[in-house]
Amino acid sequence: MNDTGNPDYRSFDPAQEDGAEPPQPRSNSLRDRIRRSAEQSSTPAVSPSGYVHQPQQPAAETSQPEPEPEPQPAPLAVPRGDDPAERPVPSPVTLGEAPPRPPEPAASPETSEVPEPAKEPEEIGENAGKPIGVVLEIAGSSSQIAIDLQRLNECADDTDPSVAMAGQVGSQIKIRVGNSWLLASVRNQRQDRKAGSILANIDFLGEGTEEKLTGKLHRFRRGVTRYPVPGAMVYPATTADLKQVYASDGRSAITIGKVYPTKDIRAGIYVDAMLGKHFALLGSTGTGKSTSAALILHRICEAAPEGHIVMIDPHGEYASAFRNTGVILDVSNLQMPYWIMNFEEHCEVLITSTGNDHQVDADILAKCLLKARQKSRLAEHMGKITVDSPIPYLLSDLSNEIQDAMGKLDKSTNSAPYMRIKNKLDEIKADPRYQFMFSGMLVADTMADFIAKIFRMPSNGKPISIIDVSGVPSDITSTVVAVLSRLVFDFAIWGRDERTSPILLVCEEAHRYVPNEKNADGNSVGTILSRIAKEGRKYGISLGLITQRPSDLAEGVLSQCGTILSMRLNNDRDQEFVRAAMPEGARGFLDAIPALRNRECIICGEGVAVPIRMSFDNLEESKRPASEDPSFVELWNNAGGEEDMVQRTVQRWRSQG
Repeated sequence: MNDTGNPDYRSFDPAQEDGAEPPQPRSNSLRDRIRRSAEQSSTPAVSPSGYVHQPQQPAAETSQPEPEPEPQPAPLAVPRGDDPAERPVPSPVTLGEAPPRPPEPAASPETSEVPEPAKEPEEIGENAGKPIGVVLEIAGSSSQIAIDLQRLNECADDTDPSVAMAGQVGSQIKIRVGNSWLLASVRNQRQDRKAGSILANIDFLGEGTEEKLTGKLHRFRRGVTRYPVPGAMVYPATTADLKQVYASDGRSAITIGKVYPTKDIRAGIYVDAMLGKHFALLGSTGTGKSTSAALILHRICEAAPEGHIVMIDPHGEYASAFRNTGVILDVSNLQMPYWIMNFEEHCEVLITSTGNDHQVDADILAKCLLKARQKSRLAEHMGKITVDSPIPYLLSDLSNEIQDAMGKLDKSTNSAPYMRIKNKLDEIKADPRYQFMFSGMLVADTMADFIAKIFRMPSNGKPISIIDVSGVPSDITSTVVAVLSRLVFDFAIWGRDERTSPILLVCEEAHRYVPNEKNADGNSVGTILSRIAKEGRKYGISLGLITQRPSDLAEGVLSQCGTILSMRLNNDRDQEFVRAAMPEGARGFLDAIPALRNRECIICGEGVAVPIRMSFDNLEESKRPASEDPSFVELWNNAGGEEDMVQRTVQRWRSQG
């Protein structure tokens, strides 16, 4: 009876073989089912197998399409199975009959209630109140829906940008479950050629209560209490709905931009939730990462002018951004005392050997350093001290101890290890580049003053300190960052009995200091930052990581960040790394990471109620970091004065100390 190889194959149906009523199956398309669902009235029993209904049963209902004369050549298959994928294809004529139907949904609570409070044109209310698809499959975190293509096109012309985006990848849709609205994000789309509709996977975001009078969503909360059942209708989420979703729940929050694709919904971040469990700002070079970081820090400083923020700036970009709201510390005024380093950090600076010689040198340095610390007058009034105790000592005392140990006849090795350490110490003392740290003037006990200056205690209205390490010699840059990071951690530990204020440590170019195992060089900075990421929140330390190469970060550090702000990432490895660290519900947003524009980002995690895509606000010129890309054509066309410029540069180069 059937020829499955024939392209004009049609399942056998006696009611259709004479060709008298060809439009009947089209009344059972997804489009017609969506229209009928708005009536919410009892209709004759139909097949419960899915959204494909038997063509014979709704015959009385399909008397309207009879005037259609043109669908005589029907080459499309009219399957009769219960598989949702085997749905009849709605023809353009059937979909074009939408205008005569709008009076039918008027009886629906959704249609009559949504447009009234909005005071918008009628088409907005119609599109918002009419379903665009139906639920096909339900799973714990994600589900599948079918979207009517005609309804998608109708919504695309809506003046409400949220409704216009409905059903597209990254947009939000809602599903009614009892007296609640369930909000979900569209992750992907694919065409169902046989049914003429679009199949999409969605990720559930949360749910809100439905207002009885308006039918709108309010009191949104994360998580799902009740799941919908297959067959439930899918509606577009309006701007009014999204305002409720992204509205603050009363917690301390800062606003940093606008929610995409709306024009007036402010994107906010809960400060306590973001800082309490660390955060990471990711983005390729040129995406506006530095300006966005400055914007976030400015907003935090405005919200908490008595805060305590320490930022490690490896390129000297942020000095211009926080000159009026913070303290800028560089090699000219940092004055970090050398004796504040612990033994491991001393080894990184003074020991240059490797292999077995490294351990021999470390043993010698440990004995000599302890004796030098014990000679301090401060040590006389204390109990037992260790090689790690931050006790001031003279560099000359350390040098003399090494010299004395080298002259002893009972030493277990030759004089080479002693000479290596002593020569390195003399080299550092004589090099003017190291004077910010290894100066003889820094021997006084200034630890309390140094910590108060670095941690902004008190803040005096300038809560952020920018540590510009661009002028620090490259061989000890990691050590300087390690000392500053360890001071934050040790201060929090030893201050547990005090009501110490939390401290935010922001690390720019974090992949340089917390590298993965492949790029690890054994520096102490990676160890201390990893420990802060894992344990810092217990002691009131917040860690902010800013990097353009998240895949080069140490494994597990990014996963410790409760809030992730991802700007455009061009590298596939970086994208996969971020996908692995982001929560399950944000998968629909992650696919948009390669397509983000400059100064746009995806935010997910503890700092936001639901994952959002947003665009950052513009920052005033005086508050921007010095990270603008140079204009090659403009600068190359401005000739003149090159000789003097070269002379000045060489002079600064030679007198860098």
